[in-house]
Amino acid sequence: MKISNDIKKILINENDLNQRINELAVSLTNEYNDKNPIILSLLKGSVPFTSELSKRLDFPLEFDYMKPSSYVGTKSSGEVQIQIKPTLDLKNRHVLVVEDIIDTGRTLYIVKELLKTVYHVKSVKIVALLDKKEMRVCDIDPDFTGFLIPNEFVVGFGLDYNEQYRNLPYIGVLKEEIYQK
Repeated sequence: MKISNDIKKILINENDLNQRINELAVSLTNEYNDKNPIILSLLKGSVPFTSELSKRLDFPLEFDYMKPSSYVGTKSSGEVQIQIKPTLDLKNRHVLVVEDIIDTGRTLYIVKELLKTVYHVKSVKIVALLDKKEMRVCDIDPDFTGFLIPNEFVVGFGLDYNEQYRNLPYIGVLKEEIYQK
């Protein structure tokens, strides 16, 4: 069975994704041109976005990763755990957090607070590919946003349901019968 058969509709196609990533890269290059930031990719979902974005950035940078976890199935558990911590010394560095999607904001709120209070970064900004503003329960917004999206369960381009669908080259809305089994 093809995984594309599980998609109700394509919300953001591959061309629109690439165009918006190009636009974000221009903005980020202007912002970080002389700052040598650390790009902190939040695993696993943001890896395709980080990869595509970083190819278009025209300034020196370093990569690191963090794996916060708060999801069980399709819902946020409300509790954020850091499963993988950054390995670079972040102290007094500019950090750009790359996130695939923000909904409740709990994960990013915790990550941003940790970066400021535990890792003592010089600055922290967030670039999110997708933003579900209507789901927000924490006072946090990305500094750079790819797309505002409605409250639908989306997969593709790194986003998953039970570790599936990450490899789709677009953002699609998953059919309800797939995750309501």
